[in-house]
Amino acid sequence: MRFMMLMIPGGYETAAPGTMPEAERVAEMMAYNKALQEAGVLITLDGLHPPSMGARVSFPDGKPVVTDGPFAESKEVLGGYWMIDVASRDEAIAWASRCPASGSEVIEIRQVQEMADFPDDVRKAAEGFDDMLAGKHAG
Repeated sequence: MRFMMLMIPGGYETAAPGTMPEAERVAEMMAYNKALQEAGVLITLDGLHPPSMGARVSFPDGKPVVTDGPFAESKEVLGGYWMIDVASRDEAIAWASRCPASGSEVIEIRQVQEMADFPDDVRKAAEGFDDMLAGKHAG
């Protein structure tokens, strides 16, 4: 079962462009990341620049509208993520619980939807999705 662990750092929604973590925090996270890797559960991970450097594309009336960050209405934003492959939701929670997060950080755990989770009509509509993930070209 694949799960995303989404890091939500408090205050990051108002972080200035170019805000970077301190080296000590990165070292702590790297030890945690290495534990995930050594356990064979880590698929990928990344940190994200603050929302002040991002953009949102919304679709009022079905037409794209671009809004540059920061986003005043945001209360929580992603600071980064891990994708892990574990046997259960409980195991994902156990891994998230081991993270050296600060008191202002929250990790949200979300299971990735697998094609097998969907009914036949949805799987048919998504035909070719697995090839897309494997990096195969259509044709």
